[in-house]
Amino acid sequence: MASQTSSLMLVLFVLLHMVLCTVESKPTTEIFRRLVGCRKGHTVQGVYELKQFVKKLGYLNYDGGKHGKDNEFDDDLEAAIKAYQVNYQLNITGILDDDTLKQMMKPRCGIADMIIHGDKNSKSFYRIGASQYEFFMGNPKWPLSKTHLTYNFRSSVDVYLAEDIRSVCFRAFERWANVSHFTFEEIPEDYIADIEIGFHSGDHGDGYPFDGPQGTLAHASPPTGGKLHYDADENWSTSPGPDDIDLESVTVHEIGHLLGLQHSLVPDAVMYAYFDSGITKRRLNRDDVHGIRALYD
Repeated sequence: MASQTSSLMLVLFVLLHMVLCTVESKPTTEIFRRLVGCRKGHTVQGVYELKQFVKKLGYLNYDGGKHGKDNEFDDDLEAAIKAYQVNYQLNITGILDDDTLKQMMKPRCGIADMIIHGDKNSKSFYRIGASQYEFFMGNPKWPLSKTHLTYNFRSSVDVYLAEDIRSVCFRAFERWANVSHFTFEEIPEDYIADIEIGFHSGDHGDGYPFDGPQGTLAHASPPTGGKLHYDADENWSTSPGPDDIDLESVTVHEIGHLLGLQHSLVPDAVMYAYFDSGITKRRLNRDDVHGIRALYD
């Protein structure tokens, strides 16, 4: 039975990552800059790459249709960009304008924002509402009997923060423990833990290679995959300067994914997708707390 359960969760993990795949390959920014002002009806070199990027953010799904493979700025791409602009409180034009491109190019978590479903002209296409937290497709979560989660560290790349990561993770896990029914414990590397944490670079064996500095900072699997990976090529810090990424802020965010939370649309929430360099965001927002309690209520 345990073997069947493990196999089922592995399949779920793979399927979720196929749909909610990380924004792996950082686009060539110059290509997208040349597309600023591009709108529905235009056919321009580089729109295909834009479609792939918007798809990886979670806003576009052509279901294998031909239009996803060409350089036409079509109805679906316009609707997807409008949805993105709505979610990030931008001017709703459906055009790739400067503000939209600037937002898209910010460093962020690698998990896609949302799953597009239903009619793109219906209100359900946009993720708006009183509650801004989200769950993964199917609402995967840890069994209610599994309240004590263990974790350990396995990295394929040595980083200078190797000694700090333990204290960082301890504090980050405690923030979630304080607002949920979970407790967390570090165990030795040679034990099998519920959660495995590590620094990796480029192609690190999970099928979703990191893209170097900026772009995707980290990614984590939904329950009960138990994987948290940091891009070792980022400028990580525990007291970030203007060009550094705060390790603890990203860790708190990724633990939210490990527990079953998707991204929040509240900019002050830990589960907001984007991270600005040089800032810290370690304290859980009310939206984060409401989300984790709603999932396990």
